[in-house]
Amino acid sequence: MSFLRHVKLRVPSGTARPGPAIGQALGPLGINMAEFCKQFNEVTENMYEKGTPLGVRLAAYNDRTFKFDVRSPPTSYLILKAAGMEKGPSQPNPEMASGYITPEAVYEIAKLKQKDEMRWHLPLEGVARSVIGTARSMGVVVREADDSVAEDDDEEKK
Repeated sequence: MSFLRHVKLRVPSGTARPGPAIGQALGPLGINMAEFCKQFNEVTENMYEKGTPLGVRLAAYNDRTFKFDVRSPPTSYLILKAAGMEKGPSQPNPEMASGYITPEAVYEIAKLKQKDEMRWHLPLEGVARSVIGTARSMGVVVREADDSVAEDDDEEKK
């Protein structure tokens, strides 16, 4: 059993099905797609709600066996979910926010992302700054929940 290569996939949690997206990645390696989907669905069934996109790093071996690691959902997905948005803007505008999230939401996303294999050594503050940068690039502004109420009151007084 010698290592062939790593394959990175993005698969919805708990609902993986053998299909073209998975087949094109695993087919050339000779890996049984149905077996991968079955194992992946068992592992991710209780991790996140069904349909949450998860990163998967699969190690393929020459005897057609495999091992895989499940990673956390993409930061952009978590930000959209925290902001209550269905999808981000087609052209984000930094002057006009398309959504808002609280610092608490940023902290929760950073804690979740810090558990990933390649981020365990990074300080939480650094991961949180990365989340804020991703949010800014998506047109989502980080602000306290009380700020929106105060701004609305100021506009009404004018």
